[in-house]
Amino acid sequence: MRQHEVDVLVVGSGAGGLATAVAAAHRHLSVLVAEKEPLFGGTTARSGGWMWVPCNGPARRAGVQDSVEQARTYLMHEAGAHFDAPRVDAFLDAGPKAVAFFEENTALQFDLGPTFADYHPDAPGGMDGGRSIVARPFDGRELGPEIRRLRPPLAEITVLGMMIGSGKELLHFFNVTRSVVSAFFVAKLFAKFLRDMAFHGRPMRLTNGNALVGRLAKSAFDKGVDIWTEAPVKRLLRDERGRVNGAILHTRTGEVQVTARKGVVLAAGGFPQDALRRAELMPHAPSGHEHVSPAPPGNTGDGLRLGESVGATVDTTLPHSAAWVPISRPRRRDGTLGTFPHFVDRSKPGVIAVTRSGRRFVNEAQSYHDFCQAMVARCRDEGGPDAELAAWFIADHRALRKYGLGFAKPAPVPYGHLIRDGYLIRGRTLADLARQIGADPAMLETTVAEFNRHAARGEDPAFGKGSTSYNRSLGDPDHRPNPCLAPLVKAPFYAVRLHVGDLGTFAGLKTNANAQVLDEGGRPVAGLYAAGNDAASIMGGNYPGGGITLGPALTFGWIAARHMAGGND
Repeated sequence: MRQHEVDVLVVGSGAGGLATAVAAAHRHLSVLVAEKEPLFGGTTARSGGWMWVPCNGPARRAGVQDSVEQARTYLMHEAGAHFDAPRVDAFLDAGPKAVAFFEENTALQFDLGPTFADYHPDAPGGMDGGRSIVARPFDGRELGPEIRRLRPPLAEITVLGMMIGSGKELLHFFNVTRSVVSAFFVAKLFAKFLRDMAFHGRPMRLTNGNALVGRLAKSAFDKGVDIWTEAPVKRLLRDERGRVNGAILHTRTGEVQVTARKGVVLAAGGFPQDALRRAELMPHAPSGHEHVSPAPPGNTGDGLRLGESVGATVDTTLPHSAAWVPISRPRRRDGTLGTFPHFVDRSKPGVIAVTRSGRRFVNEAQSYHDFCQAMVARCRDEGGPDAELAAWFIADHRALRKYGLGFAKPAPVPYGHLIRDGYLIRGRTLADLARQIGADPAMLETTVAEFNRHAARGEDPAFGKGSTSYNRSLGDPDHRPNPCLAPLVKAPFYAVRLHVGDLGTFAGLKTNANAQVLDEGGRPVAGLYAAGNDAASIMGGNYPGGGITLGPALTFGWIAARHMAGGND
């Protein structure tokens, strides 16, 4: 068997793994990143790329007033009985330091989302903006030939394959037919996209999670880190004292025994594609197959199983084992079903959500995590514990063409093929639409009539849509008096079916404030660390704000590297 020696072996190449690798290499440790799949980047490369880090440098420079005490109060409220004080304190202390490290020493640069509010901004310690940052758009050509190994973005959230940044950039796309400035902006981006496709065969202007991975990968390569793809870890190795000191990798050229002098870091992306563990930990998926995830197919819980093989334990006590998001399933050209996570359309005027009863069940503009909890609860209230978990977004023609609905894009993009494929359901009247989706026609008409009566005045007494800064941040800022509310009046009417999905798993290996993996007795497993979704979430099974998976992933990767190097800040 071929032998290979490094200081640090990182299992997985998403944000947690690459952040660990970059920070460790900066401290003069030799690092190998082992990635199971042919492409690096993991779920991060498919994500929105936001990172939730209170008191971060970009916010401080923008004059945002925040404090560790205020953020701690918020997390204590959000996590409730599952508040993990030592790890939360480590995150709040190290988060700003990690952001500063990457800004000052790597290719990773950040933009602030100044109006990107916490998901529960009115809760104790909540903020109306300033805690979420995103990687600045990145020119993929800087990766040279390595760009071919970067996982592309999730196809369903691109426009013809073109990546769209969040915030102001997204607004330009919504306004492309109503603003000369927006039309020029979009045309310029589209011209660059066509140039890149002609010369490189893929987009080179990377945004969101693709930009985060691209910048981290560039930094890793610059610091001499090797990333081996198609190199799954088969088992961990321990020395005579029981310390984890390496692993056996299965590569294209045979098995390789990697010795890791300082430690092994598990950052393999959690278990979103592991049907067995989904069945165990996701009550809405009793067989493990009722759940839909946009995560890469290789995220099958390898890191958790590797940890368990050496005595580590998975925290299964959190009230929610994953970050829930409503998913719809557009049909791809090859006939398979895609995954479209609904981030923005929920908040737009003229969009509501109903179950088969024809009744609304939630403030649609609340976080996707809260939305799915309400969806599951209502379906079970109406149909019992074994009820089908089915809900639909409903929109009128005006809302569809102005904002889009799921995978159906705003005007002038055509949508007829989505109706023919069965993704987008169209009804001449609300009753016609209800019959097609199997809902109660009379109740749907009653629901919409009651909603419309209040929405015309910008009010939603039933659920309060548009009542928080987070709700409004994703609405239509030009729509008055409530950026999230408008009556559904213009026929025809449309529906898109929703499924429960995830943006990453919360149930992971128990770790301490140094990112060390813990055994059943709460003692560190010597030589073993975890970052990203392989580590149990510090959010207590809740979803406090945009980027609460990637912010801690980046931070605890930096913490793990610091601990392995035996250094201070």
